[in-house]
Amino acid sequence: MIACTIAGSDSGGGAGIQADLKTFQELGVFGTSVITALTAQNTTGVHGIFPITASFVQAQLKAVLEDFDVKAIKTGMLFDASIIEGVVALLKEQQIPLIVDPVMIAKGGASLLEQQAVRAMKEQLLPIATVCTPNIPEAEVLTGRTIQTKQDIDQAANDLLALGVQCVVLKGGHLDGALATDSVYWNGGHFTMTTPRVQTKDTHGSGCTFSAALTAKLAKGLSMKEAMIEAKKFIHLAISTPLSIGHGHGPTNHFAYKLEEGKCEVLIHES
Repeated sequence: MIACTIAGSDSGGGAGIQADLKTFQELGVFGTSVITALTAQNTTGVHGIFPITASFVQAQLKAVLEDFDVKAIKTGMLFDASIIEGVVALLKEQQIPLIVDPVMIAKGGASLLEQQAVRAMKEQLLPIATVCTPNIPEAEVLTGRTIQTKQDIDQAANDLLALGVQCVVLKGGHLDGALATDSVYWNGGHFTMTTPRVQTKDTHGSGCTFSAALTAKLAKGLSMKEAMIEAKKFIHLAISTPLSIGHGHGPTNHFAYKLEEGKCEVLIHES
């Protein structure tokens, strides 16, 4: 099976294209890639960004789609409106599951999405997306809402569904509590996925890794719910078995899933 990631390069290897390809490989999926920007980055922060032109992003994506039978595509850091528009122009006619991880801010606080690109994401990319996987701060930007309660989460998810995306996973890692709960919504349905919260600073690339795992599992033909649960297992194990490298927010452990797969249970609550 073949998957494609459209994202920025992380020279530190913990997020972006590098995290996505590692995740694809660990889950038995051949990874292709479209690079939207180069970053000078490590665990302490983003020290420089060099965006790729929208036309060359399109050229990369066109080359991949013309030659490979891609079963699922994910987007990560898209940086600006012109790149988003170029990607949408090629993907809107494709019948391929599209997972949008609306990457906006790096762990160290650097902005990875220009402000005018938020509108392009809402008006052009999300309407063609199969799944959107925002964390709480990203969902707040996309919806203009403050999210603190279960009711806030429900309303934000409904706002995102109204934009046209088929399914929303609102990740709860930024909320407080002993449990880490992700809320999954689609028109007419909702369930939550819960694992114990891991107290660690080593979560660099966790959003990229979760969405890449989801993409890989969908590429392999799992149902949406099955793919969600396996992606939740993947990221929980990646966070709970740290590599302890770097001097800042260390990367997650992409090797952990194969070694510890049977040791993670995800609590599912239907509603």
